[in-house]
Amino acid sequence: MAQQFNSFREFYPYYLAEHSDPRCRATHYVGSTLVLLILIASVALGQWLWLLWIPVAGYGFAWIGHFFFEHNKPATFKHPWYSLLGDWVMYFDFCKRVLTGKSYSGSR
Repeated sequence: MAQQFNSFREFYPYYLAEHSDPRCRATHYVGSTLVLLILIASVALGQWLWLLWIPVAGYGFAWIGHFFFEHNKPATFKHPWYSLLGDWVMYFDFCKRVLTGKSYSGSR
């Protein structure tokens, strides 16, 4: 039975624990970056069918990270909305660390 969470604040530490391998996180960051690039390019160039590649890029890279490095099932299977939000919070935390030069602290 899937663990229940009453809020994203409760869910996020679980989410981070499910992404403890840096290689898994890296695949998520690649996929999220591709999602943003596809979105920007499709809007800028009016290529709306390119938007169909967004789930392939986002989930494809994330699932590679889970199946090959983390060896667990992606949280999206049990908690799709919290997981999607978790992907973007983790991604923007990563971007913030890159831009500020700060190291990873582990949780929010």
